Amino acid sequence: MDEIKKYTEDELVALLQHQNKQAFSYLYDNYAPALNNIIFRMVEDISLAEDILQEAFIKIWNNFANYDSSKGRLFTWMLNLTRNLTIDTLRSKGYKKQSKISGDENSVSNLHDSTININKFDSMGLRKQLESLKPDQKIIIDMAYFNGYTQDEIAKELGIPLGTVKTRMRTAIIELRKLLQDK
Repeated sequence: MDEIKKYTEDELVALLQHQNKQAFSYLYDNYAPALNNIIFRMVEDISLAEDILQEAFIKIWNNFANYDSSKGRLFTWMLNLTRNLTIDTLRSKGYKKQSKISGDENSVSNLHDSTININKFDSMGLRKQLESLKPDQKIIIDMAYFNGYTQDEIAKELGIPLGTVKTRMRTAIIELRKLLQDK
């Protein structure tokens, strides 16, 4: 049986900058479920989420030269690109028109389908790990990573200062990183 190659983030970035297709396949296999979960939580439509995910990975492939590791981690860059693409889709006239056309009879079946598939996209098990965070950290991570809120939107929604949101998010991410490394 062939052993699957694992890359460090630096190795992966270097290979992707040279448009290595095997590295891109690895990138897709390891990051698509997390990105799809984020998209799905924003659009609540499995088919649309899959379409946006495909478009996001095409955009990642075509724009990888724009990635600058000194400005942030690879996943953060992909997350921002994907979230912006999802927001653009939701704001587009075509999406608004299509959502008006699909009637109420579809929304009941979509709601049922979405509850079944939410956990399917949480392949890294982050939802389970969130339970160990403090409630004020948990809500911020949930809003940011599972519901697509920006830090500014979280601050406004919770009625707390932006600096507090950033501090709690950073602390929560450090805690999650420790939990995931202990696994």
